[in-house]
Amino acid sequence: MRKIDLRQIGRIMDVSAVRTDVDFHEINQMIEIVRKYHCICASPMPWATRYTVEQLSDMEDAVVTGVVGFPSGADTTFIKVATAKEMLAVGCRELDMVINVSALKSGKYQVVENDIRAVVESANDIPVKTIIEICYLSDDEIRRASELAVKAGAAFVKTGTGWGPRPTTVETIRLIRKTIGSAAQIKAAGGIRDLDTMLQMVEAGCDRFGIGVRSASAIIEEAARRADEMEMPREN
Repeated sequence: MRKIDLRQIGRIMDVSAVRTDVDFHEINQMIEIVRKYHCICASPMPWATRYTVEQLSDMEDAVVTGVVGFPSGADTTFIKVATAKEMLAVGCRELDMVINVSALKSGKYQVVENDIRAVVESANDIPVKTIIEICYLSDDEIRRASELAVKAGAAFVKTGTGWGPRPTTVETIRLIRKTIGSAAQIKAAGGIRDLDTMLQMVEAGCDRFGIGVRSASAIIEEAARRADEMEMPREN
């Protein structure tokens, strides 16, 4: 089992504020959480990305992710590439891109692969996390999407945007890891709201987590509490 330092759990956590109803107060909450707990990444929607980059510009241990194609993945490749370039221009050091889910489900696999590859190539070695939206896919489609992401050069296979009707499960992480082996990292997102789920997913092969601003603080504080308990001397 992979060992996780509970006091450093923020280092595998992307704190996100990407839901439709997120307001500016929650964007500032996201920034505060990333700063307070030294989380690895902040993930805002495009309109708030420049502001987020500016607010975290003095943090050397945190990056801002630019989101591309949210939430459906159905933008044209031209628009996705343009968005990716804009996000990089404002200072993002990672990209989270929704694949063309509609094309995948239509069996148009070359369209999906080409779409991913175009964004990966435009990123100039900046890590691209490809969001496959598992909540809309069968197991076979999850395997196919994961394979296409790796083939196109993605750094991560990410399970979801968090907008879908079904949460990511431990079994999904196992399925993706079995499919791609060590060819890419895995990021879990969508319905992950407690520490135990995160730890089970780490054991199953997950590397990073997208956690909504509404759950992030509670998970980090629970991890710190457990770390304290583990360090307390036991009575004879």
